[in-house]
Amino acid sequence: MKKSKLLVIEDDIDLCQLLGTLLSLEGYDVCSAHDGRSGLAQALSGEHQLVLLDVMLPELNGFEVLQALRQQSNVPVLMLTAKGDEIDRVIGLEFGADDYLPKPFNDRELLARIKAILRRSQQCDKKPNLIILGDIELNPGRQEAKCQGKTIDLTGTEFLLLVELVTNTGELIKKDDLNQKVLGKHLQAFDRSLDMHISNLRKKLPLKKDGLARIKTIRGHGYIWLDDA
Repeated sequence: MKKSKLLVIEDDIDLCQLLGTLLSLEGYDVCSAHDGRSGLAQALSGEHQLVLLDVMLPELNGFEVLQALRQQSNVPVLMLTAKGDEIDRVIGLEFGADDYLPKPFNDRELLARIKAILRRSQQCDKKPNLIILGDIELNPGRQEAKCQGKTIDLTGTEFLLLVELVTNTGELIKKDDLNQKVLGKHLQAFDRSLDMHISNLRKKLPLKKDGLARIKTIRGHGYIWLDDA
């Protein structure tokens, strides 16, 4: 079985080496970069299945790397943020990170997050080849989404959220169920990851014919996809 190739962009050399050793022992093929500029170049190579990206980096910080990366690539990104720094997490998710992990973190939590991200990035292969509903067309095999005939540029997490919503049109999907199905973890208090991903997805989707949003929020419960019939 081919190893998943991970890229660690972290300027702390000792931490980077420790992560490389840990991930290699878990069977991953690990590359590393110690500044934002070289890290971005490697991330854009298309050779990696996941990027672990620190926020505080020389030359280009993590947010700048993520912004530039998202202009050309949807490779999954796990942001490494300072403990308790909520604004870093929010900004990272707004810029297109798939998940975040505050430092310091334990090995088991890191490995669980990595496995969850890789697992959901591979889920598309198990979906039907083509999903069409109204003016929405989804191709899970290629991870392509179109609305009104125009391609929508989505991250892997946003795409899987859209698939789950569209394939359950008109039904309330509870937040915790959606969090587990797509993000691979139970919803925790004060965790805004799902809300931010849904918000980003809303911004990228055109309104329905009646001028209303396609995703309806049932406050405190979950979300409903509204067909544009």
